[in-house]
Amino acid sequence: MHHWIGVHLPRLPIESFCPTWHMPASEGGIVVLDKGRVLEMDADAAAHGIVSGMRRGGVLTLAPEADIRERDLLREQETMRGVAFALLQFTPNVVMADEHVALADVTASVRLFGGLRALREKMRRGIAAFGVTCVTSVATTAEAAWLLARTGGGIALSDRAKLRAYARVPVAAVPSARRYAQWFAELGCKTMADVMRLPRAGLKKRCGTALLDTIDRAVGAAPEVHEWLEMPPTFDARVELPDRIEHVEATLFAARRLTLQMTGWLAARQLAVARFALFLEHERGRSAIEPTEVEIALGEPTWHEDHLVRLLKERLGRIELVAPVIALRLEARDVRAAEAPSESLFPEPGGTPQDHARLMELLVARLGAENVLCASPLADHRPEKAARWVPTSSDVPRERTPLPRDLPRPSWLLEAPIQLIMRGHRPFYGTPLRMVSPGERIECGWQDGETVTRDYFVAESENNLHYWIYRERVGSRDEREPRWFLHGLFG
Repeated sequence: MHHWIGVHLPRLPIESFCPTWHMPASEGGIVVLDKGRVLEMDADAAAHGIVSGMRRGGVLTLAPEADIRERDLLREQETMRGVAFALLQFTPNVVMADEHVALADVTASVRLFGGLRALREKMRRGIAAFGVTCVTSVATTAEAAWLLARTGGGIALSDRAKLRAYARVPVAAVPSARRYAQWFAELGCKTMADVMRLPRAGLKKRCGTALLDTIDRAVGAAPEVHEWLEMPPTFDARVELPDRIEHVEATLFAARRLTLQMTGWLAARQLAVARFALFLEHERGRSAIEPTEVEIALGEPTWHEDHLVRLLKERLGRIELVAPVIALRLEARDVRAAEAPSESLFPEPGGTPQDHARLMELLVARLGAENVLCASPLADHRPEKAARWVPTSSDVPRERTPLPRDLPRPSWLLEAPIQLIMRGHRPFYGTPLRMVSPGERIECGWQDGETVTRDYFVAESENNLHYWIYRERVGSRDEREPRWFLHGLFG
């Protein structure tokens, strides 16, 4: 048995301008006109007495401060397409149907996501990130899922459930029956269940084959042909914001919407993103400013929406806007084939390499690349040269330089040596220090003009702490006393 989930966006004309997460600035509410008449309005506008079908003049009379918008079919189409992209996380079989409905064949995904109820709930949560109201349905055919989604939603998997569902589908909700709505009303047929009881021969003679084909597809008596959503070869999506945004935190809602679209695209193409960029577009005009670019490079490619949104949140939190933002654009710059999930029965102790990579990416996003470093030692006898640290995201090749064998090295090397004072002819650091190792002589650096001549020792304090110290070697003709320095601490 097939399982189809239908998703209808009943308030798309107005929510494409004003998502549910946006608080409109106008006290008169928002009104969307279509051909000069009110098509949709929000609760504030309705409270002023504005109703569907009213002309612009009537709207301005009742609510002079109302924000009046002309219906934007392209904007609605882009929002609908974004929702369809997000559904690709759950199944590669998605259809963009008519009248603000998307259909998803989830037959092969039900068990993967824990059942129909859990899958339906995950879809709802994802769609909610777009700031749109959605009505969902579940049926065994795409036509039935479309009809139910358009008329309040519901589940119709058994024959009895289908009959109950069709009993509440108005005749006017079926496109192929609308032109005959008056005739059906005269016959006393108010719902599709009433129409389905009529003789087929009479229906065919009066209405043609289109209505019968719709009924047959809905009940599964006729095959369905679908035009599946096609994926572009690259991902580059843009969304206009409902208003000028001056605080970067407010852009996260729209950024998550774009991220959902990208993760759906990645899932459909079985890819993972390694580098992507978010562009914050500012106002156009004579004083136009270049978009603010936020690029994120991942140590381990991923397609998980939660991780990508977390990285964006951390990076956006560190940005100061130079001008208000009017739109966002998300571009996937480096994508790679997604790795198959591990077939290991037991999880790896301490987490997987992917878990470690995600943690490092989160730290970089939160603290900055210059503050998250990894060791990349150089083959140099001078400790301060050998101890090289580079950002984890750096492209500097990390050579595996072996440490000197049988020679002590501290776990913490100071960034700059500290000169020690002398007391009783012994170096002093909190307490007098006592040498507990033979000396190690390092003479190096003549080739680059940074010569060092030192004798290193492991020294112990009176409270049993161990330090790595060195004494500067002085020439036989140098009259000054040799100086002692602290260069490292042992664990």
